Amino acid sequence: MVDLVIRNGLVVDGTGAAPAVGDVAVDDGRIVAVGTVDERGTREIDAAGLVVAPGWVDVHTHYDGQATWDTELTPSAWHGVTTAVFGNCSVGFAPVRPGTESFLINLMEGVEDIPGTVLAEGIDFRWESFGEYLDVLDATPRVMDIGAQVPHAALRYYVMGDRGADHAEAATPDDIAEMGRLTAEAIEAGALGFTTSRTTRHRAADGRFTPSLTASDAELLGIAEAVGTTGRGVLQCNSDFGSPHEIELLRRMAEVSGRPLSFSLIQVDAAPDRWRDLLDAVAAANAAGVVLRAQVGARPIGVLFGLQATLHPFMLHPTYQKLAHLPLAERVAELRRPEIRDALLAERPDGGFAAFLARAMERTFELGDPPDYEPPPEASIAARAERAGRTPWELLFDLLLADDGRALLYHPFENYSGGDLEPVAEMLRSPHAIAGLGDGGAHVGTICDASFPTTLLTHWVRDRTRGDRLPLDLVVKRQCLDTARALGFGDRGALLPGLRADINVIDLDGLRLHPPRIVFDLPAGGKRLVQQVSGYRHTFVAGVETYVDGEWTGATPGRLVRGPR
Repeated sequence: MVDLVIRNGLVVDGTGAAPAVGDVAVDDGRIVAVGTVDERGTREIDAAGLVVAPGWVDVHTHYDGQATWDTELTPSAWHGVTTAVFGNCSVGFAPVRPGTESFLINLMEGVEDIPGTVLAEGIDFRWESFGEYLDVLDATPRVMDIGAQVPHAALRYYVMGDRGADHAEAATPDDIAEMGRLTAEAIEAGALGFTTSRTTRHRAADGRFTPSLTASDAELLGIAEAVGTTGRGVLQCNSDFGSPHEIELLRRMAEVSGRPLSFSLIQVDAAPDRWRDLLDAVAAANAAGVVLRAQVGARPIGVLFGLQATLHPFMLHPTYQKLAHLPLAERVAELRRPEIRDALLAERPDGGFAAFLARAMERTFELGDPPDYEPPPEASIAARAERAGRTPWELLFDLLLADDGRALLYHPFENYSGGDLEPVAEMLRSPHAIAGLGDGGAHVGTICDASFPTTLLTHWVRDRTRGDRLPLDLVVKRQCLDTARALGFGDRGALLPGLRADINVIDLDGLRLHPPRIVFDLPAGGKRLVQQVSGYRHTFVAGVETYVDGEWTGATPGRLVRGPR
């Protein structure tokens, strides 16, 4: 007799094989049989009419701080994620010299929109080296497995001090050698790899660019070469790709290290077809034996506007600023007064954000319930207002007051240059793409994309109407085996005998994303956007049931994963 048999489900094994009705048997935390299982289980689940898939492997989160105080790691845990990897985009909290913690907090606050007060209260810096940070993570039981990568910005500041944050300074050969040594040491201790950022969008809370932005080719290649000496680990990068040199540099990093490299592939308005060139470069590199992968988001990267969110259209209006300190209910009551409404609509603050909003209304939408992540241009605030003979500001005002001021508006600012998701569909079809970029744990007041794995099922497999859908076997592979192999995990990502029993049992027909909402459950009473979901019937981590119909069982089978397995 085995521990568990899941029977009669539509098994999507994560390898890209066609789905087939069958059974999955689990014993001692491992899958022992898939197909027709005659052996009985101590526990049996009838999965007739349900999808049985591997647990999602999310390679792009920012739980670096949250993982030190939170065992559950929501919202990702609600969405079937059984392995989460952080340390992405060059930001994190190790290594760190005592007394310099505030620099890393300031950087994370600016780059990933996690309030500094939350991080300062929530994180107990009981480490200096990256290995010591891993030991702290390893000491806490949790719902899911986690893994961490070495962030370039923290590493650079640790080695160079204030010079590392000064873009007029270049790393010396000794600096580069030390950064390489510490990275290799961290990987030997269990870090999954090294990450860097080359984008001007990444700034600290005080406005400074991330330290890694202007790192020289010599610095990046030197660190990559040090990673290669370990024979382990991966590389990850976020870049603006402002010139062909950038993708050439990333290819050289992969070449000198002999290790896989992945980067964020996003459609941007300034160069809406650049993603095609980058994907072609990835294909050419792989054809030559250099392993590059493109991390692709499941939907537009979109900011949420709301009275409780970090941003909303009236936040700089003088009349609103007089009310901003009020609790939400009192604020909404004041805003509903006709004289307040008239005053707000008459004001037009100057500045960059106001100018941005004037342009953004043609691509800002009511999010809806269930949320619509591929809204047509005619549903925009500007188009709706024009049809109604109103100004966009009047419509914005009314929409923001819905649901007693808790309503959210959606502004997709990347992956949506043409007003649809056809580019994302093409990216996801590429054999060199992996699913990622959900940023779980980050952008807590502006973006809520940790639900990307669920969007792959709800939007791409089941609901899409504005273009072709994607096969179930493909999207599961992109979020399971492909992501697992991209990080060097050989023990998960598929429903195959001998692999870990990380399993989701899903009611695909009943799967439903709920609208994002603001909660105040972070340290220091900090707020964050979360998004819940219905339809995950069972989630197992290493054969232990962690969620039943969206409710945590209290089990904490998760652990820190040190290096490839």
